[in-house]
Amino acid sequence: MPPSDRSGTIGADGEGRLGYWSEYTRFFIALVAILTPFAAVPIFLALTDGRSAADKRRIAASAALTVFCVLAGAAFGGDVVLRIVGTSLDSFRVGGGIVLLLMALSMLNAQVSRVQQTKGEADEAGQRSAIGVVPLGLPLLAGPGSISTVIIEGQRHPEWSHQAALVAVIAAVAGVIWATLAMAAPLGARLGQTGLNILNRLFGLLLAAIAVEIIASGLRGLFPGWMT
Repeated sequence: MPPSDRSGTIGADGEGRLGYWSEYTRFFIALVAILTPFAAVPIFLALTDGRSAADKRRIAASAALTVFCVLAGAAFGGDVVLRIVGTSLDSFRVGGGIVLLLMALSMLNAQVSRVQQTKGEADEAGQRSAIGVVPLGLPLLAGPGSISTVIIEGQRHPEWSHQAALVAVIAAVAGVIWATLAMAAPLGARLGQTGLNILNRLFGLLLAAIAVEIIASGLRGLFPGWMT
């Protein structure tokens, strides 16, 4: 997602506002593609097997709240993270884009990427009581890919209104996650494993395109003379 122009030079005011809001629409779509709540449905059903409907709703809400808190924290604390690790935003774009590309390749194979969850973490998940927080909320949903994407987007503009808009988008995405997990049982029954895999692959293709854009943007910043 290349940086957008918010200088107000896009002709008419209506076109400027459209360009302004399209940035957050793209961010919303990117986050949904990265988090892929449909991919978490089979895992959610497996981890909550035998639990009551009330427990499942509570776990879904816990996972959505965890995602919101982690990503909202990344939106506000991204600048601090970059200063602590001593890296530039362009370097972070390239690194984050590679992480997203690895996730996308796994999604195209209808698999959970090891970037999100290893086999050991999956085995341990069944023994946890707060599974809405770990592993569903973190790291399965709010993993390195989504965190790095939020940090990159948060560094585009320093205005407080931009940060507030990011938090609003993150809240909307968390709402999508809650709704998807709350309806996991009927979704799983209606779509089946094949339908869920198809959705996973479609989101994987979209995520691969987003990853390439982020990597290209970072490379243009790191090597301005080469990427012309």
